[in-house]
Amino acid sequence: MPVLSSSDILREAATLGLNSDATPKPLRSKWAAREEVLSIFRDPPPARCSRLEGLSEREWRGLLQWLDYSGLALYFLDRMVDLELCHWLPLSVSERLRRNLADNAERTCGMFAESAAIQLQLQGAGLSYAVLKGLSFWPCAVPKPELRSQFDLDFLVAEQSAFEARRILERRGYRLYAISGRTWEFKLNERPGVSLKDLYKPMPSHAVELHLVPYAAPSPLDRVEFRPLFGMEMPVLAPLDLFLGQALHLYKHLCGEFSRASHLLEFRRHVLARREDDAFWSNLHALAESNERALMGLGVVTLLITRVMGSFAPEALTSWTVHRLPASIRLWVEMYGNRAVFGSFPGTKLYLLLQRELDAAGVPARRSHLKALLPSCLPPAVIKAFPNEGMPVRLSRYRMQLGLVLLRLRFHLVEGLRYAWESYRWKQQKNRLG
Repeated sequence: MPVLSSSDILREAATLGLNSDATPKPLRSKWAAREEVLSIFRDPPPARCSRLEGLSEREWRGLLQWLDYSGLALYFLDRMVDLELCHWLPLSVSERLRRNLADNAERTCGMFAESAAIQLQLQGAGLSYAVLKGLSFWPCAVPKPELRSQFDLDFLVAEQSAFEARRILERRGYRLYAISGRTWEFKLNERPGVSLKDLYKPMPSHAVELHLVPYAAPSPLDRVEFRPLFGMEMPVLAPLDLFLGQALHLYKHLCGEFSRASHLLEFRRHVLARREDDAFWSNLHALAESNERALMGLGVVTLLITRVMGSFAPEALTSWTVHRLPASIRLWVEMYGNRAVFGSFPGTKLYLLLQRELDAAGVPARRSHLKALLPSCLPPAVIKAFPNEGMPVRLSRYRMQLGLVLLRLRFHLVEGLRYAWESYRWKQQKNRLG
């Protein structure tokens, strides 16, 4: 059973032919159902959501696949239970979602047990760190941890503690897979041969990411708070740092090929939990004021969620974020925001149009447009070779990697052509802005 990182589970499932929609319906029809699923999380849900009751089992199967990829499946089940609308679901759909929930609850407990074991060693070594994402989002952004599709464990670690943290992980059997900027990725007990149906199942494999913080003051690690979780005191980011970090994580995915709709739902919930806290928004403004990336990121994600789910953010947030967005960025959200939220995996290259406008606004991209359009190397290995691995494992790895290469080749060809056409349309629309 393989390690499932947030990108691996989607890529690997797609290489096995699971990325295409099960129901060959017109795009608008598929998107309408997806829009209604997201709308059902509003209070109260709009009346049009009742159209979900009329979907056939075949249409539900196609919709379920998008719910899995988007991270919304278990949130959707929980919402339907709360609204007492489970009778809208075919029995097979309801039973499948309930099995997924039971599996994910067990999986979540296993992941948190592994997190606690790692943290005991980090704390025993006196290292400076904090839990990122995942459990730290509960309860403000995530109502129940078992509803969240989480694939890896993330820790913010002081740069001077990085090598000792690495030694701790390697002593537990983890292998260093990649170093990207200040992020180190590790995997344990990884094996080839994953499918989408493994998404929620408990497994003995794990992935860990260490995010390094430069040795400088002040640092978010200077402001951590210890929260009693799963029988131990875990350091999590202070509320302002936690909120801003969540917003920038969502923004990073929007500036990429594929973003999960669940991230928008979680951020919206976090905003609503703080909606009446004027002091929080004032302090957040002071923290983010000198960071143009943070200002733009908060504005883009807030405007996008408003577009697809309705007004939710207080004026105390939108006045210095959304209202400061350039007209061209607002136009991108208007033209392509729905595609970013409701599109299918593996996504599109239309985020590059957004990056152009962000560059012009003083927020440079972290990857050049040319490399994104025309990558010069093959994708990295999803599963690395094992010492003394048998031929079946090796062939399975090769098959998985070949599938990924073909998937990426098709993606670059199709989405490159789409990007060329949309670039032409984009220039026309921008010219109309004056």
